[in-house]
Amino acid sequence: MATPMELSCWGGDWGLPSVHTDSLVVLAYAKFAGAKLTIEPVDWTWKTLTGTVPSLHCEGGEVTEPTQILNFLRKRGYNADYELSAKQGADTMAYIALLQEKLHPALLHMFWVDAENYANLTRPWFASRSPFPLNFFLPSRLASVALSRILLTKGESPLHSVTEVEAKIYSEAKECLNLLSHRLGSSQYFFGSTPASLDAFVFGYIAPLHKASLPSGQLQQHLKQLSNLCQFCDAVLKNYFVDGAPGSPPASQDMVDANLQKLTQLVNKESNLIEKMDDNLRSSPRRADPKPSPPSREKNSTPA
Repeated sequence: MATPMELSCWGGDWGLPSVHTDSLVVLAYAKFAGAKLTIEPVDWTWKTLTGTVPSLHCEGGEVTEPTQILNFLRKRGYNADYELSAKQGADTMAYIALLQEKLHPALLHMFWVDAENYANLTRPWFASRSPFPLNFFLPSRLASVALSRILLTKGESPLHSVTEVEAKIYSEAKECLNLLSHRLGSSQYFFGSTPASLDAFVFGYIAPLHKASLPSGQLQQHLKQLSNLCQFCDAVLKNYFVDGAPGSPPASQDMVDANLQKLTQLVNKESNLIEKMDDNLRSSPRRADPKPSPPSREKNSTPA
């Protein structure tokens, strides 16, 4: 009997099993390798603030970061790369590094720094999936982390502000997409007819870009011109996620209703308490104002 494995990740939307890039990478790889994971969405829980996403829990231990989680699954016998040659393995590492260096900063900027996308898509989505009162400040905290990461990786001299690095990161991201499209060509997956870890990483990075309704989407428009990458995303969704999006909002509706009910009860209790205090104050007898005492005459102690 296989040891139960539980994956904590952000839930799904936009037709995706998760809206979170790293969570998508792990979910896709698990499907490719045949690993059975119990999905535990962090949506509407305090793990949105305190937990690391994604994180894999197994036998009392916890593994975080996509690369480490994939290595853990391989050691458990879930290896989607077992048919790859040494050269293909080296290519996999090179392209994953390319994704992380060239495409990831642009995705962070597009979802978390671009003012129009953040105000109309990213912030409302993550606020609606966070419990009260985290919904007021968690999105801005995530946006701050994203901005810091962009400036840390791309803000070298003489480019110090996010405005200065914006053109650079989008140019590099488009170049990365072009290289991926050229590498994929007319193949179904990057190394033939069977998906591997590179397919999981590419899917995780470009699926949100492909599926999200972005008000400001210059990079999304560029992706739409690369039809083979769009078809690749659609094929992965159709072949491996037709059973629905794990962690999607309907699966956690009971949790939302429970939290809303608790909040309503708390507000009602506070309202009743205020009403009782007000009634007590109105019904209590008023004390009469004390009459002012007449001023006392002081004897003149000054000697004549």
